[in-house]
Amino acid sequence: METVVLYRPTGPKELALIRDSNWKKFPPRLLEQPIFYPVLNEEYATQIARDWNVRDGGSGYVTRFVVNAEILNKYEVKQVGSSIHKELWIPAEELEELNQNIIGKIEVIAEFHKNEIDPK
Repeated sequence: METVVLYRPTGPKELALIRDSNWKKFPPRLLEQPIFYPVLNEEYATQIARDWNVRDGGSGYVTRFVVNAEILNKYEVKQVGSSIHKELWIPAEELEELNQNIIGKIEVIAEFHKNEIDPK
């Protein structure tokens, strides 16, 4: 089976829900979140976690997870900025199918906190 490594920047609320799943799945999207967007590289995930999640929630985390590559074939890679800003747009109603194709556990590989980035 071919696999793909993906990254997901998260804030503290989403991370708590991932932890509650025993690190096995991402939580359902909220009504105002029609897509789930994992990103294709750690550098981009780090930018989002550090620059957006910390600002919005006080902390940001970079998660890494492995997925069965076959499930991703139907999703187009979206480049939303520079060459590193690549992500997949997975409709919210298809997130559970993605969750069922995660191999192993979701892991936190980096974390950022407001007091460490901006001591003010």
